[in-house]
Amino acid sequence: MLNLIIIVLVICLLTLGLVFLIDRFLPQKIKPVLVILFGLLSIFLGYQIYQSINAPIEFNKIRKERFTQVIAKLKDIRDSQEAYRTVNGKFAKDFNSLIQFIDTGSYTITQQRDSSFMRFDKTYQIELQKDTVIIDTLGLVKVKDSLFKDDLSYKTMMNVPYAQGGEKFEMKADIIDKQGFKAPVFEAKVKKNIILYDQPEDLLARENAHKSVEEVNGTEIKVGSLTDVSSNGNWPPIYDRKDK
Repeated sequence: MLNLIIIVLVICLLTLGLVFLIDRFLPQKIKPVLVILFGLLSIFLGYQIYQSINAPIEFNKIRKERFTQVIAKLKDIRDSQEAYRTVNGKFAKDFNSLIQFIDTGSYTITQQRDSSFMRFDKTYQIELQKDTVIIDTLGLVKVKDSLFKDDLSYKTMMNVPYAQGGEKFEMKADIIDKQGFKAPVFEAKVKKNIILYDQPEDLLARENAHKSVEEVNGTEIKVGSLTDVSSNGNWPPIYDRKDK
C-alpha cells in the first residue's frame, strides 16, 4: 500500500510538472492535442491504479472460494480413509479401493457393558466376584449410509475442484515405525498452483510463500502425513468453522 501511495504521488507531481511546461513553453495550437493525450494517459494510469488495488481483493475472494471447496473434498477423503482403517486396520492406497469400500463396506456396531461373575479363588479358598466387560454385536451399518447417505459426491472425491486440466488429488498410504509401533498413515494433497492456475503470478508466488497461522502455509493443501501419525489438514480453523 505504501508503494502504491508513492507511485500515485509521483504521477501527480509529474503531471503537474508537464502541465506547467506545456502551458509555459509550447505553442497554443499544440496544446489541445496534448490535452487529449494526457487525458488518455490519465485514464490508463487510473485503470492501472485501480487494478493494483482491486487485484489482491479479487484474488483473496477467489482463493477462499476455491480453497473452501478443495478442503471440503479433503475432509471427505479423510473421513473415508478413517472408516477404511477402522474396518481394515490400514488406509487405502488408491481412490478405486476407497470408493469400492464406501460402496460395499459396513461397520460392525457393538455395545460395551460391564458385568461380573463369581470365580473360586485358590488363594483364599472362597468364591470371589470378578469384574469383566462384555461386548455385544448389535448389527451392521453401511459405510455409505453413515458418511454420505444419498450423496454420490464420494465417487468423484479424487477430482480437484476448479482444476483446469482435470487434475486429481495425489494420495498415498503407508505403514511407518513409531517407537516400535507399526502405524498406518496416509496423505492426500494438491498444489495451490493447480487450484489458482488463472491468477496473477505475483499474487500466486506470495500465496505459496505464506507462513501464518491464519493461512494455508506452503505450496500445497493437504490432509494427513506420511511421516507422522496424524490425519490433520494444514488449513487454518476458519475453514473448519465454515462447515457449521
